[in-house]
Amino acid sequence: MVIRSIQPQLQKELGQPIVIDNRAGAGGTIGSAYVAKATPDGYTLVLATTSTHAVSVGVYPKLPYDPLRDFAYAGFIGTSPYVLVTHPSLNGTDVNALVAALKQKPQQYSFASVGAGTVSHLLGEQFKAYAGVPVVHVPYRGAAPAYTDLMGNQVQLMFDNPAGLAPYIRSGKLVAVATTAPNALLAGVPTFQQQGIPNFTQSLWYGVAFPRNTPGPAVERFNVALNKVLSDRGVAADFAAKGINARPGTPAELQAAVVADIPYWGRIAKSVGAKID
Repeated sequence: MVIRSIQPQLQKELGQPIVIDNRAGAGGTIGSAYVAKATPDGYTLVLATTSTHAVSVGVYPKLPYDPLRDFAYAGFIGTSPYVLVTHPSLNGTDVNALVAALKQKPQQYSFASVGAGTVSHLLGEQFKAYAGVPVVHVPYRGAAPAYTDLMGNQVQLMFDNPAGLAPYIRSGKLVAVATTAPNALLAGVPTFQQQGIPNFTQSLWYGVAFPRNTPGPAVERFNVALNKVLSDRGVAADFAAKGINARPGTPAELQAAVVADIPYWGRIAKSVGAKID
């Protein structure tokens, strides 16, 4: 959704068609591994995220790429907080009420994620540890099948970004319990901090990365085009309506975020025992 939202404008700025190749699975690491090994000619790139290029290092012992060594980063696209949603049957309208409901039948609940080893997964594990209940993790190949099972009460909880969940929250099919940061799309939903719960403040960043050894001028050209698109008021408004904050920036800023986030998420992964074979 993020890259499709700016695809037409990027094509215009670059004078090149942009083909979106969805390579789902393994928390996005399959697509990232493909790009890491692609020819560094400036024509193949990956939508990098916190999950694929930071969290993955701490949860995949045999990650098929090195986020610090195998990519040339071209810049941020945007950021988005997370929202904890539940099936309405749990009757947990705030975090404390949700924890109380889970403790009544601690063996009967499970939480979905958009893939093992993603931020969605780690936040679920972190909440599980906070609540002190043995809810089972159920990973999915992306958000759509997870939402379907969540609304069908096959799983009961999930952390994900507001964009995909907002329509189901508004319709009452899902209940928003808390967000990790304020978000205009879910203005009425309190944050974890506002409910007196620290350490749930994480947001997801989206960025763009080329294979390493991609020529510097190609990376720079893409960065200039990307920043021009992101600075457009129409794009910013479209992103805001989808729960995303547009974030123009430099390649060095995204590189620095990867460097900082790998140990940060590594500590969280270790604390909740999250490892993916």
